[in-house]
Amino acid sequence: MRCPFCSHLESKVIDSRASTAGDVIRRRRECESCGRRFTSRERVEDVLPVVVKKDGARVPFDREKVLHGVRLACNKRPVAMDRIERFIDELERELIESEAKEVASQGIGERVMKKLRELDEVAYVRFASVYRSFRDIEEFRSELDKMAQARVAGEAV
Repeated sequence: MRCPFCSHLESKVIDSRASTAGDVIRRRRECESCGRRFTSRERVEDVLPVVVKKDGARVPFDREKVLHGVRLACNKRPVAMDRIERFIDELERELIESEAKEVASQGIGERVMKKLRELDEVAYVRFASVYRSFRDIEEFRSELDKMAQARVAGEAV
């Protein structure tokens, strides 16, 4: 494992722990050259579907890209990082369990928005404004009106 501080290739494992779900192993390491400590995470690579973009391009699913977008949407919101990680884990698990060889990027975006809406409405609106690329304030207002109507309908039930 390469040290993130000095790039030395040798490190020793100080501590290993499995995540609560058991799908990730967290390892505390110490660089044998500079002595600094760092954490690595080990995960079994599952076969994820290829993402079909709007322009027809096919790219491998990139967990980090989705995680980055969700983090930006949740920036300065009361959403814990572990909840975001679980959210992305659930999305990955759904994609793996679907056993589809390909999935449209729009489908992933819609799933992310659905989960974000449950997690934090402001983060949802932030993500939706970028994902749906609203052309003007009226489209944005329309989305907010739909959310308000859904909230009122949910409270009335």
